Amino acid sequence: MPTPETELTAREKFPCPACGAQAEWNPAKQKLVCPFCGTESPYHINPSSGQIEEIDLVKTLRDLPDSLRGWHAEKRSVRCQNCRAVMVFDPTRVAQNCEFCGSPALVPYDEIKDPISPQSLLPFRVPDTSVRDQIRRWYASKWFAPGKLKSRALVDTVHGVYLPYWTFDAQVSCPWRAEAGYYYYTTETYRDDQGRTATRQVQHVRWEPAAGQVDHFFDDEPVPGSQGVNINLLRAIEPFPTKELVAYDAAMVSGFVVEHYQVVLIDAAQKSIDQMTAQLRELCAQQIPGDTYRALEIAPQFSDRTFKHVLVPVWLLTYTYGARAFQVLVNGYTGKMDGTYPKSPWKVLFAVVLVLLFVLLLLYSQSN
Repeated sequence: MPTPETELTAREKFPCPACGAQAEWNPAKQKLVCPFCGTESPYHINPSSGQIEEIDLVKTLRDLPDSLRGWHAEKRSVRCQNCRAVMVFDPTRVAQNCEFCGSPALVPYDEIKDPISPQSLLPFRVPDTSVRDQIRRWYASKWFAPGKLKSRALVDTVHGVYLPYWTFDAQVSCPWRAEAGYYYYTTETYRDDQGRTATRQVQHVRWEPAAGQVDHFFDDEPVPGSQGVNINLLRAIEPFPTKELVAYDAAMVSGFVVEHYQVVLIDAAQKSIDQMTAQLRELCAQQIPGDTYRALEIAPQFSDRTFKHVLVPVWLLTYTYGARAFQVLVNGYTGKMDGTYPKSPWKVLFAVVLVLLFVLLLLYSQSN
């Protein structure tokens, strides 16, 4: 019976050629670097060694073969009992706290079946030194942040993680029907406040039935599979350029924590349908003639649905201030950033008082 430490087959390791320790991927140098002796090991990413595959969604939901499961390298999985995130990392690493919320409550995570393998990933391009400088500047720009926060060495805890995403392709034929509205105007006679007769233009709408069809191909519609990060922050640092994906290579995740997807494939597929449907509604609305519309109905028909499980790079800073937890996320490929931070109640009160004084001064000047 396999234990959580041996639940994935050991296929590939990346030892340091000098001391034999586990080498880790360095985004700045685009090499494997030993964290102990500093030896750099050039690593060539061979595009022909692996091919990014779009997998048939309907067939996969019926029966996923074992060849598409597992991490293709020895990994260990743990679940955080606080935020429920599942982390996957090298077996030699000893996790003291959750990478996402900082909780020490980690327990081994075992599965009935191996997870769906990632087909591709985006490698880290933005180095951690640049990220730390970027976060310092971001904090410095937040006037409402407490002064103590800006002096704390928070950026020392920035670390890189690979987050799971699902991407979906689909060909869609979407008939629609609606009522198209056309503006027209009539002249109306009325009496103003002084009792004088005047005229004005009044807008009306003439409604006519309309129908049409939108044919659209969705390419790599993204659905996050993460539970460990603030989903609104994650959406804010998108896009992750899927055209730059490379075939999954265990060397490129060496030294990084990989989050296990918590949104399973069938749920992610439904989310993708919801996202595509919302976009189709906008595309159909653009086809409706006239000046306005109402009662839009769409009937999308999806075909040729495929998916990929991909890993995207994120620099993550999680910290607590008072009793609340906050996160800062940086796109590890583009450098796009967003985060949350505490606000000083004294600074907020000061700002409110300034606004009230300005309003009072404005009212006073208008009364004189």
